[in-house]
Amino acid sequence: MIDIKVYHVSEIMTNCSYLVDKATGKSAVVDPGGKSQKLIEQIKSDGGKLEYVMLTHGHYDHILFAKELADMFGARIVTGKHNGEFLSNPSLNLTAKHFLDMTPFSADILLDDGEKFMLGETEITYLYTPGHTSGCGVFIFDDVMICESLKRLKNLEGDYTVIPGHGPFTTLEHERRFNPYMRGL
Repeated sequence: MIDIKVYHVSEIMTNCSYLVDKATGKSAVVDPGGKSQKLIEQIKSDGGKLEYVMLTHGHYDHILFAKELADMFGARIVTGKHNGEFLSNPSLNLTAKHFLDMTPFSADILLDDGEKFMLGETEITYLYTPGHTSGCGVFIFDDVMICESLKRLKNLEGDYTVIPGHGPFTTLEHERRFNPYMRGL
């Protein structure tokens, strides 16, 4: 089981999730699109056991602080294999469009659709969900998904608490019923 704390980072309030495996204390951060001193202090307070920096997709507001955070704690950067090019291409990650300076970097782990990995004793599944970008993916664990795309998720069995890239938490069932974009897919 994972405890989750969400920090709002970047000028557009990206949901940056801090995940801690309850059994082991090992942690991960998802989508660090900007520096958060409170997040850094929390990781240190929890013993600095940051294993992964996980990226749902490659837009700057989700990756801008990824490399620095990973280096700070010796964590590995994890994303889907279709997202890899976004990390080093200013046109794809939109840093060029927004006149932002980001040193290109690469992921340590590139996942295939359906691939699983462990954070402590918790299994995390990666699903490739192109839509918002061609590299989008979703991380699923316990009864939670951290995502940015809708198309593939509409037909996913079950219900999950959804932590989107921006905005309030929701559930998959709520989105199936009331999101006009999802109903139209």
